[in-house]
Amino acid sequence: MADKVDLVVRNGTVVTPESESEADIAISDGKFVAIAPRGALDVDAADEYDATGQHVLPGVIDGHVHFREPGLEYKEDWRTGSTAAAFGGVTTVVEMPNTNPKTDTVEGVELKKRLAEEKSYVDFGIIGLLVQDSVPALRSLAEAGVVGYKCFLGETIGNIPAPDDGMMLDGLREIAATGLRIGFHAENNEIMQHLIRKFKEEGRSDPQAHVDSRPALAEVESIQRMGLYARHCGTKIHIFHLSSRDGLDMIDEWRAKGVDITTETGAHYVFKKAEDMNETGVRLRMNPPVRWGTEGHGDYLLEGLRDGRVNQIATDHSPHTAEEKLTGNIWTAISGFPGVETSVSYFLTYGVNAGRMSLREFVRATSEGPAKTWDMYPQKGAIRIGSDSDLTIVDLNKEGVIRDDDLHSKNHVTPFDGDAVKGMPVGTVVRGQFIFRDGQLVGSPGGRMVRPNALGQEGKGVADLVGAAG
Repeated sequence: MADKVDLVVRNGTVVTPESESEADIAISDGKFVAIAPRGALDVDAADEYDATGQHVLPGVIDGHVHFREPGLEYKEDWRTGSTAAAFGGVTTVVEMPNTNPKTDTVEGVELKKRLAEEKSYVDFGIIGLLVQDSVPALRSLAEAGVVGYKCFLGETIGNIPAPDDGMMLDGLREIAATGLRIGFHAENNEIMQHLIRKFKEEGRSDPQAHVDSRPALAEVESIQRMGLYARHCGTKIHIFHLSSRDGLDMIDEWRAKGVDITTETGAHYVFKKAEDMNETGVRLRMNPPVRWGTEGHGDYLLEGLRDGRVNQIATDHSPHTAEEKLTGNIWTAISGFPGVETSVSYFLTYGVNAGRMSLREFVRATSEGPAKTWDMYPQKGAIRIGSDSDLTIVDLNKEGVIRDDDLHSKNHVTPFDGDAVKGMPVGTVVRGQFIFRDGQLVGSPGGRMVRPNALGQEGKGVADLVGAAG
């Protein structure tokens, strides 16, 4: 270890999926260089942070965001989106490919990388796109550094159609050869379009009509089909924004058959329910929809996060303008809302502090889980010697209220408006640099693109070092 380091975080409770330890952490040149029991780290530092009474977590990774740039900057851009991430305790984001141009060419990857490096306060991974015409480019996208791929199976923002089944199989074989993972927006479009037409003809325009038009069966059928294809092609797959207990059960079936399949869910699916649309109206419209509370989807998904069957918490951060969102009509209101700034507080409040999940389980779902899904681990998602020194520092007693106008996204209409929280991020550290501290954005843009498997070997973690010293 160097005689002088860049940053020491002292007196906090360091939490990993395996342990909670009273420990001090030293950081130099963007990496963790020492982890020791509280008070045992004798080193000079350019900067020190006293985390007394706070919990120090591996940097939170949001594995599903839409920062909209290039092409849709009127909704969000890398500067505003990453600012919201920093205030939300998020150190790395994984950005989706439905921008303009789409991220389905090497040129598209390079453009997004350049824009993000200029503007982003946090690190980022880039997802490539599988569509009918992009199959020949899939291996070159891997060489360009994407952490994985996405395919839209159902109607969503941008109207990006899925490839036909033959091209889908070709694409899955190409992706299998890269060793990367492909995620699916898993909804059966024919089922949904039939029900949308039916409900419109019946004159339904209540907010719950959106929920009923996209039943859990549409999600389950898509998972069933992609599980089958993945098994035959040997492809690692991921299910984005899982919304139903039925979908998780189907994922379990394919895992039992040997398919490498991961999944994610978000705060709106776990803690909100379709009945809440009586108050939120169109604000809560999302694809797939938030489902009926009486069916127990949210509780089941939370249990999946606790036992690891759901691999990660991800927000599907997708801001739109108030004009696009607040139309008052469920059929014309656009789906999606911001989440990257509110997710950590929401899970700390209604999960951890409510006694419904442990802080270790939360860390597994927000750091280790997304890092492993997108092949970033242990460069990201771990407090280990040699890993990137990303930290999310939280105060479980800090209270606040989520308000639209307090959020830092360019557009910030949220269904969480007015919800009280207890448990909030107080520090965001990206590769040893504070980006958010004492309630202020203190860093400068300097985000880096994360390439899969950038770190060749695992270092020693908190449990190893503190346990050996203690």
